[in-house]
Amino acid sequence: AAAPRGDLDGFYEMGRAAAFVRGGGFRKVALQFPDELLADAAAVAARMEAATAAEMYVLGDTTYGSCCVDEVAAEHVGAEAVLHYGPACLSPCRKLPVLHIFGQQPLDVGRCAEAFRELYPDRQSRVVVLSDVVYAHAMGELEQQLCPEYPNIVFSRVVCGDPPGPAPPREVWRFGRQFPVEAPGGLQDCAMFYVGAEGLALTSFMLTWNCCPFSSFDPATGCGRRETLNVNRALMRRLYLVERARDARVVGILVGTLGVVGYLAVLQHLQELLRQAGKRSYTLAVGKPNPAKLANFLEVDIFVLVACAQNSLLDSSDFYRPIVTPYELELACNPAREWTGNYLTDFRDLLPGACAHVELPPAVPAAEAVPDISLITGEMRAAHLCEPLAPQLPPSTTLACRDQTRALAEISPAASFLESRSWRGLEQQLGQTPISKAVQGRRGIAIAYEDEGRKQP
Repeated sequence: AAAPRGDLDGFYEMGRAAAFVRGGGFRKVALQFPDELLADAAAVAARMEAATAAEMYVLGDTTYGSCCVDEVAAEHVGAEAVLHYGPACLSPCRKLPVLHIFGQQPLDVGRCAEAFRELYPDRQSRVVVLSDVVYAHAMGELEQQLCPEYPNIVFSRVVCGDPPGPAPPREVWRFGRQFPVEAPGGLQDCAMFYVGAEGLALTSFMLTWNCCPFSSFDPATGCGRRETLNVNRALMRRLYLVERARDARVVGILVGTLGVVGYLAVLQHLQELLRQAGKRSYTLAVGKPNPAKLANFLEVDIFVLVACAQNSLLDSSDFYRPIVTPYELELACNPAREWTGNYLTDFRDLLPGACAHVELPPAVPAAEAVPDISLITGEMRAAHLCEPLAPQLPPSTTLACRDQTRALAEISPAASFLESRSWRGLEQQLGQTPISKAVQGRRGIAIAYEDEGRKQP
């Protein structure tokens, strides 16, 4: 929802934002708005410049998802900091200091508390309360109403960035939320109550904590309900994609973020994983993926999207090829990783030293590999990492002499394959297409143009 025009100062927390800019001594600041708030961008920028004497640059169309901080666009203008407005995934950034201003959407706290009591009539229920970031400002008031009645209720806290050190064993720090787990059996003994509308954030929570029953309250409708997103059905769909990834021979790695910490490390991790699994991989930077863009790569059997935890769960039903997450690709290609029921949407959990990292097992000769049967095609495939049949050439041998002038050219298998295709995308063809002046076009409607039946000059 758009901000109320008369309350820009309160909705956009102008005082806190100006204090952040003045306190950091920033002279150039990028303001990142989602599409639904872009109408207020000019007014907010003008007020911020008047309050801080710093230059403000409005970032409109983001390079990737609007929930992520667009450091790429901010660096184009030489910004020293970013003010990120609207819903956010709270993924830690690599370079620039960031202040998140979610926009304080209204919440009927009384109605929300009433819905909670209807969903959890047992006053001893162990419940963790989560919220969309735009309603985080009202969680303190909701806590005051419910805590006297529910001694075992726990409210999560919105935090930005990673914990300063290792998180305590009975504390959860994930998706920009932090909360203690006081139940004897851990999270398995807790229920989750989410304040916010249905969307990617709720889906990510439900897949990650799929052992917990979920309920939600939608402030827009004022209704509470027990969530039956059919997590099982969603998981079945994701596990089907894992089977598709096992069958794939060519994998496209889609770069869906350039700002989240660790994206370069996970790119290298996926490339090495695919190499040892005997699959070819291509790294593609296409911005926001859509069916038209990815349809240009017909040779790719499946794509893996490296993005923030929310944008990774892309519904690929409209795409020509499926799109999986890094965790699903690991399930498909790393024999040492087994499905335990825990679903991971944050790719940083897969990196060495992280909580869910699993080392690759040693490769075995191709002749000794144990085959299994694909559940989709019925064909046999190797279930273990196999040693490559031919040793890989050192990188220096990819350079060859182009002509007698000793100029060097790089030999790229991908470029060579592209040259062999009959259609290679849009080409300029400079100097080959004749230039003509603008002429009068056809007039009328498609069923009967005015010149219909006459020979064109």
